[in-house]
Amino acid sequence: MALNRYYYPTKYDSRSQAISLGVKCVFISHQQKDKEPANKIADYLMAAGIDVYFDAYDNDLKIHYQSNNARAVTDAIRKGINNSSHMLVLVSPNTLHSTWVPFEIGYGFDKTDLYVLCLKGIQKGGLPEYVKTAKIIRDIYDLNNVTSDISGLGKEVLLKSNRIEEYNSYANPLYSIMDSIITGG
Repeated sequence: MALNRYYYPTKYDSRSQAISLGVKCVFISHQQKDKEPANKIADYLMAAGIDVYFDAYDNDLKIHYQSNNARAVTDAIRKGINNSSHMLVLVSPNTLHSTWVPFEIGYGFDKTDLYVLCLKGIQKGGLPEYVKTAKIIRDIYDLNNVTSDISGLGKEVLLKSNRIEEYNSYANPLYSIMDSIITGG
């Protein structure tokens, strides 16, 4: 089982330092109203053996956010991204009203492998302009492929070891928040 990187005792000052050591970690970017789906995605990736940075467990960030200390919030986000090899931006209608998601994308754009994950019902034309240059994960099928790529394990291995679920299974924990498969456009 993987972990939330916030709890990992070693923090890296730069992405290059983390990457040189082979660290694979996914920074989960989301709007606060999408905390529940973001938590499910983080749990899904950790079950697949992939470390994540998910802000819900970063107590320092919570304190800075609640005290309106924008500088400290920015520093905490930068540390999370610097300790990550990948960034997964969750997109929902709430994302359009986010003040922090665009900052996270801008900061992580050339520092991470950037992916955009569409939550259930997001149409291709419904994506904000600032995310259209990233790799798009439209459905659970795509997420399973990306999970396999990041983990370095074949999708069949992940499925047989119950680290991920079939995209079309009602037992998939993401079934209520993501489309199973989208074909065409």
